[in-house]
Amino acid sequence: MKTAFCFDLDGTVTTTEILPCIAAELGLAGEIATLTRLTMDGHIGFEDSFRLRCAILGTVPAARVREIVAAIPLDEHLLAFIRERREDCFLVTGNLDIWIQPIVETCGARLFSSVATAQDNKVVLHSILNKGTAVTELRKSYDRIVAVGDGANDVPMLRSADVAIAYGGIHSPAPIAVQAARYITHQGATLCNLLRAL
Repeated sequence: MKTAFCFDLDGTVTTTEILPCIAAELGLAGEIATLTRLTMDGHIGFEDSFRLRCAILGTVPAARVREIVAAIPLDEHLLAFIRERREDCFLVTGNLDIWIQPIVETCGARLFSSVATAQDNKVVLHSILNKGTAVTELRKSYDRIVAVGDGANDVPMLRSADVAIAYGGIHSPAPIAVQAARYITHQGATLCNLLRAL
């Protein structure tokens, strides 16, 4: 049976949320972190929240954002798991392709993400990923989909997957993600043991 492993990025593969790290450049880390948490918990719609966060953070030059992102630590257990199975592991993130390229290159995984370009040192947002779309696309090539996520925007992916795991690596997963999951775990090593056992 051919299995695809789909991982949320922020707070799952990374050991911190990415957007607040970018916001620190503008002195707005706390504000963006609050907005991110409210969005993850499903109190604010992901698309509206993400457009707002991109509008605020889009003033930071894309090259500087990539430097910040390159310095964000990754969960060593998940990184090792992904590198062992590069062809079958996918980062599935609402984050922007132009911002997260350093992490994608480090992991070696394939990517489903929101899409943007940088024009005149500002971000132009082209599309926001619905994570359920990634699962639909992967079903063309895989017999089984395993999905790991922590927030409300992961729910379409978790609900569409054959095996759904709510992961609380840096904070508790959102209640709506827990409801959509078959398993819940809070440590990278435990998560990888579960993935290997499936």
